[in-house]
Amino acid sequence: MKNRYCDLNSYLRSLFGCRVQKISLDAGLTCPNRDGSIFKEGCIYCNSRGSGTGAMREGLSITAQIVKGKEFLRRRYRAEKFIAYFQSFSNTYGPYERLKGLYEEALALDDIVGLSIGTRPDCIGESILTLLEGYARDHLIWIEYGLQSIHDRTLAFINRGHDVNCFKRAVELTRNRGIKICTHVILGLPFEDRHDMLATAKAVAAMGIDGIKIHLLYVVKDTRMERLYREGTYRCLEQEEYANLVCDFLELLPPEMVIQRLTGDPHPAELVAPEWSLRKGETLSLIKSTLVDRGSWQGKRFTHMGICL
Repeated sequence: MKNRYCDLNSYLRSLFGCRVQKISLDAGLTCPNRDGSIFKEGCIYCNSRGSGTGAMREGLSITAQIVKGKEFLRRRYRAEKFIAYFQSFSNTYGPYERLKGLYEEALALDDIVGLSIGTRPDCIGESILTLLEGYARDHLIWIEYGLQSIHDRTLAFINRGHDVNCFKRAVELTRNRGIKICTHVILGLPFEDRHDMLATAKAVAAMGIDGIKIHLLYVVKDTRMERLYREGTYRCLEQEEYANLVCDFLELLPPEMVIQRLTGDPHPAELVAPEWSLRKGETLSLIKSTLVDRGSWQGKRFTHMGICL
């Protein structure tokens, strides 16, 4: 384990024998927490872009986005194969035929070996899972469910619009279909301490999930988090504090769980705080060196019986 954790690049290389990169896509979809089905303002840390590029609004089709992404990633990383990553908003939320068309447009292109589909646990159902199950016979299919925290009180405060049991139901509905399951969690959520965050790690570790993305909560403009931060109600994590929390988190996870992300990528023009979150390479280096200094690794405190020591 070169990085003392099961990193995504190594995992993909073991499957395909070459460099595989994700191409982030904007399918022009929305979210029930923004279109009024649940709420209109979304989660308290999310702005109207929804972590997206706005490429679809600019007239770039899925095909055009993939062609552009492949050119860039081949040049930068010498990537040979690609995964189409439907990232912005909730990518299982929409009419079945439209979603099917988007997925199949991506899979039809050369050197696309799979899909990664970001969504919410309350935006999944039998029809879409059956569709993805079919794709999974010949492609690598990941579905990424946003959990953020195992604590219902936190989910209510950040206005997720679903509870933990909703996430658990989505995971159970997805199991045994050949679809890989990834969950998103956030460190530094309001009113959560180290004990709360590590409780999320222990809960996720026991669910038999295939992968995880660990995010830093950073504050962006035009969100309710910005108001909390400006009022002094919320304090951002410090860089060293975050690195240590990530290491604590990794120790509790199964050693075979694929670590797809260890921090976030804020848009510089939108970021309010913390400033250090823009220095991603520095943060990743700090996490890796902290693992070495501690003599630690992913799974150090986990057993396959699901007991965190």
